[in-house]
Amino acid sequence: MKRIILFNPEKCVGCKQCALSCSFIKEQSFSLGKARNKTLWVYKKNMSVPISCQHCEKPLCLDVCPTGAILRNENTSAIVINDERCNGCKACLEVCPFDAVIWDVDRGCVIKCDLCGGDPECVKHCLYGTLSWVEADEAAISQKRSGVDYLAEVMTELKET
Repeated sequence: MKRIILFNPEKCVGCKQCALSCSFIKEQSFSLGKARNKTLWVYKKNMSVPISCQHCEKPLCLDVCPTGAILRNENTSAIVINDERCNGCKACLEVCPFDAVIWDVDRGCVIKCDLCGGDPECVKHCLYGTLSWVEADEAAISQKRSGVDYLAEVMTELKET
C-alpha cells in the first residue's frame, strides 16, 4: 500500500533535525542548504512549520518541466527529478506552491524530496513526532489534506509579507 508523510506543525520545535538528517544522507554533510526539506519560523503564527514536497496528485512541477526530468516513481509515488535531464530552467521552482523545490548551485539543477526511496530519513530523525510515515488510508489522506491546506495558508501569508 502507498505511504505518505504526515506532519503535525503543532509538535514542531524548529530543531531542523529533519533537514540535517536529509542533507547528511543525500550529501554526506550537515548542510541546511543541501537538505530537500526545511523548517520555517512563521513569526505571525509564533511557530515553526516543516516544509517539504507534498508529492502532489497533480504536480505542477511535472507539468511545467520542458525536458521531462520530473516524473513519478511508480514504487513510492514520489515525484522525483532526473538530474541528468534537468536543464536548470527553474520553472518547477517557480510553480511549486510549497516552495519545496530547491536550486542546487553546485549541480546547476534543482533538488527536492524523493522520500528516500520509500524510507524517509527525516521521519526517522524527527525527535518530537512532528513527522510520521503512514499508510495512505482514507483517514491519513484526509489528515494530509488538512496539513497541506494549512501549509498553503502559511505560504500565502509569507508571500504577502
